[in-house]
Amino acid sequence: MQSIAWWPTVVVLAIATFTDIRSRRIPNWLVLPFLCVGVGMSYWFGGWHGVGQSFSGVALGASIYGVLCWMGGMGMGDLKLVAAIGAWVGPSQLLTALILTGIVGALMALSWAAVGGFLGDMFGNVAGLMLHIKERGVRPHPTLVISNAKTHRMPYAPAIAIGTLVSFLAH
Repeated sequence: MQSIAWWPTVVVLAIATFTDIRSRRIPNWLVLPFLCVGVGMSYWFGGWHGVGQSFSGVALGASIYGVLCWMGGMGMGDLKLVAAIGAWVGPSQLLTALILTGIVGALMALSWAAVGGFLGDMFGNVAGLMLHIKERGVRPHPTLVISNAKTHRMPYAPAIAIGTLVSFLAH
């Protein structure tokens, strides 16, 4: 299914990246049909087993990014985009894509913070999050969430796009 998924995924990721950079949003009109067609294509090429793989990919993406959304560090558009990618590629390739996305996202965040002049703040915030997780648990931090207008927000669709497209080379 990977060869069938390549071009639709490239197109959706290009549009998602453009809209996320421009407006910090990934539109539902883009990701929800992509998710539904991914499930349909999985059925077409793999029957009910393909649908199971597709839903497993959706569940993996939604659960991992769901925690990040709930904690305030990721937007719902990112969650829906990753879930839709999971519908096309299944859990195995999605796991590879998510690991690569995390690496790319970290490099992008470091570069973005260095260029923006808030690298020290970023390291301080990360240290604060890690040091106080025992007291706070998995509850969102009161100020380090994307809903806070004073936080630095980075569009994450470019990292998702790069990690996903590189994962096609790995599988």
